[in-house]
Amino acid sequence: MYCFVDESGNTGNHLFDLNQPYLYYGVLCCRRNLDIIAQPMVKRLRDELGVDRLHANELGVGRLELVYEQFSVFQKKNDVRMNFFMVDKKDHAVISFFDQVFDSGMNDAVPWHHYWSPIRYVLLMKVAHLFDKELAENAWKARLTQTANECEAKLAAICDELIERTAALPDARSRQLIADGLLWAKKNADKISYGVSNSESALQISPNLVGFQQVLQSIAIRSVSMNCRVKSITVDQQTEFNLAQKFINDIYRRMRKIEHEMPPGMPDFDWSTMPDIDIKFKAGSDSVGLEMVDIYLWTLKRLEEDKSMSDAGRNLIYGQRHRGIRDEVSLRGIENRWRFLLDLPEPDVERMEIAKAYLDEAEANRKRVVSEMNS
Repeated sequence: MYCFVDESGNTGNHLFDLNQPYLYYGVLCCRRNLDIIAQPMVKRLRDELGVDRLHANELGVGRLELVYEQFSVFQKKNDVRMNFFMVDKKDHAVISFFDQVFDSGMNDAVPWHHYWSPIRYVLLMKVAHLFDKELAENAWKARLTQTANECEAKLAAICDELIERTAALPDARSRQLIADGLLWAKKNADKISYGVSNSESALQISPNLVGFQQVLQSIAIRSVSMNCRVKSITVDQQTEFNLAQKFINDIYRRMRKIEHEMPPGMPDFDWSTMPDIDIKFKAGSDSVGLEMVDIYLWTLKRLEEDKSMSDAGRNLIYGQRHRGIRDEVSLRGIENRWRFLLDLPEPDVERMEIAKAYLDEAEANRKRVVSEMNS
């Protein structure tokens, strides 16, 4: 399988640009190398349109009509599959705060099961409810702070503000858990590791790298579902994030050899299926596959943003309904994915007794930590 990766909406770690609220990734996959088999079609389209490269933003909806029609025929004949991913940047700032501050491996006032079980998503949504745009911006600025003392002071101020806002939460248990977790983080800010050490580590917490993890995982899932080996991953060349993308890919390659089982109820992933190859970085003008994924990504982004689109463009994307994958990193996406938790049946008596013993122990440990913190 040959994969071609492009992105759109890149603002780096500037998350609150009103003109580009989302980061998008597109991954075009085919059993055969698009740089070879699609070259005659793309060359013919370039000649007919009088361009050196098929670039959707330059061609616009009207001139893409011919491209859409020929791509639709080609994708059906060659089983071309498109994966589409989004990262809501403002939500990423809040999710990043939660993952760092409420990680039970660092925050002793957060019980294990409130972070390493599906309950974490309930807790995340309640913490997110406390944020407004200004506080989310401040939390992200603190996340990017490289000086430890300065970062800890910023984190403490944010925790203070959030503690005051916990009064807005509707249930006493949430107010207690969240306030105690925030107070522990404030008093132990040096143990939270909230900031970054340098500009390179700042790149690794960016929306680009969060989205790229989805890209690599989707390629692994796709290779299993199509029962084929990944032979190449070609990524659009750009100076800022290619090294960080390579870094993430290398981590996943090393994880192939590690047995990793998630706690009960959490989604599993078989890391042994991650592709064991180096990423190729190419300019869009040097790869037919990258030219094609640019067209798909631009069109999907336009449909996502509810902008005008020709019937031919819609037909191209509708052709991916049973082929492609769509996913997003956002509070909306998390809510949609995990809202079924609210409708789960009550556990039977035996399971309830086992759970109660565990929960009682976890709560006793939490109360001990909180008591020691307040003494």
